[in-house]
Amino acid sequence: MIIDTYMKHVKGEKYNLLADIIFRPFSWLGSAFLYVNKFLRSHGLLKTIEPPLPLISVGNLTYGGTNKTPFVEMLAKFTSSKGIKTGIVTRGYSGKTHEAILIRDGEGKRDLIGDEPLLLSRELPNMPIAVAKKRLDGVNALKNCGCELVIADDAFQHKIMGRDVDIVLIDSVCPFGNGQILPDGIMREKINALSRADLIVLTKSEQVTSHELNNLRGQISKYIDSSKIFTSRLEFTDWLLYGTDTRPGKDSKVFAFSAIGNPESFKRSLIQMGLTITGGKNFRDHHRYTRKDIQELCKLAIKSKADFITCTEKDLYNFPDNFTWPEGIALVIPRVKAVLNEPEKFFNALTQALRPKIIIASNGYGEDAIGTMLAKKLREKLPESKISGFALVGRGDSYIRAGFDVISAQSVTPSGGVLKYSLKDLWRDVKAGLLKQVKAQLNDWQKISHRIRTPICAGDVYLLLNTLLGSGARPLFLATAKTVYLSGHWRLERAIINAFTLRTWARDEKSAQQLGNKAIYSGSPIMDLLLEDNNYSDSGITGKNIILLLPGSRARACQDVKLLLDSVEILHEKINNYNFVMVIAPTLPVSEFLDNCESHGWEVSQDKNFLTRKNIIISLKYDSVASNTKGVKILLGLGGTANQLCAGLGIPVISIDEKGKRVQKKLLGDSEILTEKNAKSLANSALRVLNDSKLYDFMSSAGRERMGSPGALDDIVKFACDNLGWSIREKVYTKIKA
Repeated sequence: MIIDTYMKHVKGEKYNLLADIIFRPFSWLGSAFLYVNKFLRSHGLLKTIEPPLPLISVGNLTYGGTNKTPFVEMLAKFTSSKGIKTGIVTRGYSGKTHEAILIRDGEGKRDLIGDEPLLLSRELPNMPIAVAKKRLDGVNALKNCGCELVIADDAFQHKIMGRDVDIVLIDSVCPFGNGQILPDGIMREKINALSRADLIVLTKSEQVTSHELNNLRGQISKYIDSSKIFTSRLEFTDWLLYGTDTRPGKDSKVFAFSAIGNPESFKRSLIQMGLTITGGKNFRDHHRYTRKDIQELCKLAIKSKADFITCTEKDLYNFPDNFTWPEGIALVIPRVKAVLNEPEKFFNALTQALRPKIIIASNGYGEDAIGTMLAKKLREKLPESKISGFALVGRGDSYIRAGFDVISAQSVTPSGGVLKYSLKDLWRDVKAGLLKQVKAQLNDWQKISHRIRTPICAGDVYLLLNTLLGSGARPLFLATAKTVYLSGHWRLERAIINAFTLRTWARDEKSAQQLGNKAIYSGSPIMDLLLEDNNYSDSGITGKNIILLLPGSRARACQDVKLLLDSVEILHEKINNYNFVMVIAPTLPVSEFLDNCESHGWEVSQDKNFLTRKNIIISLKYDSVASNTKGVKILLGLGGTANQLCAGLGIPVISIDEKGKRVQKKLLGDSEILTEKNAKSLANSALRVLNDSKLYDFMSSAGRERMGSPGALDDIVKFACDNLGWSIREKVYTKIKA
């Protein structure tokens, strides 16, 4: 009586003040715990582990009764029909196993693994089912036995394990009970948790009216797009018979008992089959029947004048071991299957949800170039995956030109960056809306946080924190911004990197040693940019004698170009056997840039490919710096990453003495000379290097030593494909969409 009153209260059938007074405080505590857990998890402070196989989670928001077992069975049969080696992982409710156990063909001990895994294993012969308290152990066991895809039973709340698709089942008859969290209700989480779902299925749709179903759709549509909401029903297939050869007919009388989450739903199904229920008894979910229980049930059934006694198929696995059904009244068990009402639409949506989604985040023009090249390598390896850029600075033009979507809000600031060398720059950016841009980017992360693979960050710790706090995912980190040659990473930065990344790739061996165990060195990401063009010169000193001019990639380059133009005039007077090439960064407004050149006395050719003044010609290039290094003898560079790239090729670098460049000088060391910010100093420094072969060779060797060799990006791709399972995700998506 007490249990019946409590169940009516939590299911919202009849309010009970005493139950509310007793249990509501515990529900408040549960809600508070869930909120804190959600906050920590969504901001990366509690980790989520990406499983090595693609994983579909089938779960719910409420305690029991949503027909997960037949739905998992239906889903597993579908994926197997696509030629995908599928396995199932489950915690095995009420089982006693701690280590992962693999079962097949219904073989296993109920006390060890639980009732539902045995039922699934019987219905899915030859399919491996892993039962494990730690589901990730079960996933690894399935991987070791050759599985390509895992379906996780009842894992919506198991947030430590990443998943590729979250399917949430909702009981159409009793979707949310009284709306309260356990123990004052049947909810495991608040209804807004549905925003995490990729697909929602309203089960038992045959047991409610179309009006009730539409109302439920409308309620759920507040949290997820209505196109992702589907319905299913239970369909009777056959009877399991014990003690009789006669199947029940529409006029048959049955006594119904069960130990499931929603016994009323079972009774409604029997009535819809045309059966008359003469009586029944409900037990708690997963109840283990004793011989005495069954004897008493048989007496009650006979007393109610029933023709048969019936229960669910799951109850069969909770009977005593080696049990034979007693004579007196026959046991009949209806076998059912889950059937989608719109199977084609559902499986199309599932296929799209399974498409791997990869995000590469970067913060700066040079980092965008590295991120874009990494994206190209991933696209070559994983052509079916959706690869996007997340540019923290600027518009992400580098990604866009290469054909990748940029999903971040634009962050165009007066200084052209985020971390500042002066408070004046910071204040200008704040006034221009920097804080709003940062907030918008964090919101952009939240929109995709549950639908992406492990992100990759190319940049600094600020980018790492932005990615972590926004997406909640611990990224692969390409530490391009700092090196021991630039004072290295601060202790706090090292702590953050070691605590919140899956793996870190450092720019050089010494930096990897400083960062600790999670960091490795497999080549310089800056030098990887050279592989973007096959025509670069490895030595940087063969072919024509070229003086390369780089005005930089930020807005100030439109003014700084005048300094380079004046330097060219001085150099041309002293040496006449050199050619001048200027690379204009794609981030610059070309019209404004060229207008400034014209106003400074230079003529722009009609095709905008040359600047001329008197008998001086400067070739203008609009592609990558890497593709314009062949034959270059020396660089007059006002850029950042481009200067480093040239130094790594053995090209001596001449730049101006200012705060930002002094930081870069620590990295480039003796491969770079800083001069006063005037044309005469720039030109004279270049002449000194060109006229002194020993100095030239010394600077060339220093640049190669400091910058290292390429290789980091290929190693990241290999790690992600092999260790994080990106290759197998691509394979599964290709199979399922075929």
